Amino acid sequence: MRSKNQSPINIKIIILGLFFLLFLLVIAWSSYSSPRPNSSPKAENDDLSDVSNLSTDEEEPKPSTAACPSLPLTPTCTKIPPSLANALVHYVTTNITPQQTLKEISVSLRVLEKRSPCNFLVFGLGHDSLMWTSLNHGGRTVFLEEDKAWIEQIREKLPTLESYHVTYDTRVHQADGLMETGMGDECKVVGDPRFSKCQLALKGFPGDIYDIEWDLIMVDAPTGYHDEAPGRMNAIYTAGLMARNRENGVTDVFVHDVDRVVEDKFSKAFLCEGYMTEQEGRLRHFIIPTHRTSSGKPFCP
Repeated sequence: MRSKNQSPINIKIIILGLFFLLFLLVIAWSSYSSPRPNSSPKAENDDLSDVSNLSTDEEEPKPSTAACPSLPLTPTCTKIPPSLANALVHYVTTNITPQQTLKEISVSLRVLEKRSPCNFLVFGLGHDSLMWTSLNHGGRTVFLEEDKAWIEQIREKLPTLESYHVTYDTRVHQADGLMETGMGDECKVVGDPRFSKCQLALKGFPGDIYDIEWDLIMVDAPTGYHDEAPGRMNAIYTAGLMARNRENGVTDVFVHDVDRVVEDKFSKAFLCEGYMTEQEGRLRHFIIPTHRTSSGKPFCP
């Protein structure tokens, strides 16, 4: 999520365009949801004597002055959400842009347009974190990061982001052994990761992370770019387990960097090719339904 810095101007313009689009959607939604005055048609058979009793000297009430001028198609003034304003300022004043391409970001954006405000869990804290929080305006977006120093660095610049330090005990070079472990029966049991007997299940997160039903999960960490680095084997498996263990509905799960061996193999094995709906560049999108409402449902379709 943060191994490389990119600074092309065209990507910055694209990111700003996404936020501008979100701003227009906020205005449109506000316009649509604004209350409209109730029409009260005059009855055809009103008593004329009632009309004669009205004072001719009585002045008609003057319309109240609006707090701020409204646009022709906008009955009320709409203020830009603070989170969106902060994001716009941040990305305008930095040369560092998110690593995902426009097409990759657009996959998650389309889902967020339908599901936000929602619960969004992201493995990794990076230059795109403020963007994800802003696109999920009104929802809860949480970031899990293994590097304490990096968390402190980001918090100094972006204190409103909700992030937690987590640890990963496995390394990339252990992937083959963990894949074999994951094929065991104990790893096919759906339940709370904290009580799973599968070695792949991550159990050291804050309790709140396990108690929430996440609508979207993005796996873009840990680093996983060399043999001794923490790999994403456990993160991918745990994301799938959380999705299957929700009470009802579905979870949209995204895995980035699927051009790498671990992300490719583990996403196919534990998020299941049968649940994969789209791949754009290095990003895969899976829609995983709950398994709690269907006893005997196979781990993969």
